Amino acid sequence: MMRTIAGNTVDVPYTQDITDLGTGREFEAEVIVFNCDCHTYQEVISLFCHIIPGMTPPKAFELAWQIDHQGSAIVFQGEIKQADNIGKKLATGGLRIEVRY
Repeated sequence: MMRTIAGNTVDVPYTQDITDLGTGREFEAEVIVFNCDCHTYQEVISLFCHIIPGMTPPKAFELAWQIDHQGSAIVFQGEIKQADNIGKKLATGGLRIEVRY
């Protein structure tokens, strides 16, 4: 494509950005934890930090607060195999979870 910039004609390559490949999601699955009123914040934070890759205590606290006050929170988004593994471990720790695909 030819354009005139500051009095000069230059060849500018045509580019097209694709922002949506169909699913609208950049992940395969997500793990949701539901409130059960049977764990302390510290228990939930500890489980999250030990089981969910990259989880930090401040982020775990935010998620625990959301679960306590809003009833649920998405705690992980990623590949199906990893989401299933995280979900199973959190459930083994006594949390009510759902893995959505």
